[in-house]
Amino acid sequence: MPSWQRTLALMVGVQFSSAVGFAIIFPFLPLYVKQLGSTTGWSIEVLSGLVFSVQALTMAIASPFWGVVADRFGRKLMVMRATLGGAVIILLMGFVTNVEQLVALRAVQGFLTGVIAASNALVASVAPRERTGYAMGLLQVGLWSGVAAGPPLGGILADLVGFRATFALTAAILLASGVSVWLGVQDPFVRPDRVEQGGLDFLRDWARVLSNGRLTCTLGLRFLVATGRATLEPLLPLFVAMLAAESARVATLTGLIVGASSATSIATSIYLGRLGDRIGHGRVVLWCGSVAAVGFVPQAFVTGVWQLLVLQALTGACVGGLIPSLSALLARHSRSGDEGCVYGIDNSVVSVGRTLAPLLGAFCAVWFSLRAAFIATSLIFAAVALMAVLTICRTAPQETL
Repeated sequence: MPSWQRTLALMVGVQFSSAVGFAIIFPFLPLYVKQLGSTTGWSIEVLSGLVFSVQALTMAIASPFWGVVADRFGRKLMVMRATLGGAVIILLMGFVTNVEQLVALRAVQGFLTGVIAASNALVASVAPRERTGYAMGLLQVGLWSGVAAGPPLGGILADLVGFRATFALTAAILLASGVSVWLGVQDPFVRPDRVEQGGLDFLRDWARVLSNGRLTCTLGLRFLVATGRATLEPLLPLFVAMLAAESARVATLTGLIVGASSATSIATSIYLGRLGDRIGHGRVVLWCGSVAAVGFVPQAFVTGVWQLLVLQALTGACVGGLIPSLSALLARHSRSGDEGCVYGIDNSVVSVGRTLAPLLGAFCAVWFSLRAAFIATSLIFAAVALMAVLTICRTAPQETL
């Protein structure tokens, strides 16, 4: 097996275990906010949106810096920082006594973590450019497998042992991920000469990357996709609770829905990533964005949990094609040696989307209704399809639509 494939295989496993760890807390985090309570008097929807948004905001600030550091000191080190730092912060979340403390820890989590960006940079630096769609698709299988397994597991654990014990179990999983990276992943990184490279010149590296028109267009698409994915995050458990008013297993049901969406993303990510290598990733982005836009509309009108599960599975399949295709475009358009910087900026852009999206969803729920957030999500994915036509056609002729 070529060395890049061995590295890819190990990182898929690490991506899976770390994704399980971070995804476990998703189904019950808004319910944990409700249980903790706050003296601010804000609504549960707004507080839930803030808990999700603050982590994404701090990650948006920190990620570009971590990306440049990765290009100077190695990508393996960055994966270890993200997993081990996340383990400590998640453990502390189980001991908070109010929402304000939880928000503060979520902010610190955003500064320290970023497993996806670090893993993408490591894999992109070793995989051949003509195989980036396949490599990113396989990496997404690890990610989405963990995201699929995490929420059902988290929902079941929350209902069985409580919220606080589940945080401790999550920390143990992330600790195991970090140790696995330390012992098993071989990074072929060679540290560049600091005099020749100019040291840690963040502004110079960022300017060089952002001056590439193809990269900036792809980053714009990444922002829209991230916004569309995260709009429903703080609202889905509350929407499930509304649909299943007589059920006491809201966390479990939410976990099953998120798991179903992630499972269909797994099923499509490798196939659509390899398909993009052959026919052009722009075409995959166009069709996946269009189908997702259509698929979110009926979710606003469902009357049962199982209807929502089926439709979430459909839109999850579309997301499974969008993410590896856009990640592959970033790898193909980036200069060798800039992978850390590119994926650091990418993670920042994604985090900005994840910062704004929960607040958008929360305010849709407050001003209109929970159902209106699904319509807003549909419009975002329609914008993805439109932007794919306009930007990819103009900036990447070889990615024909």
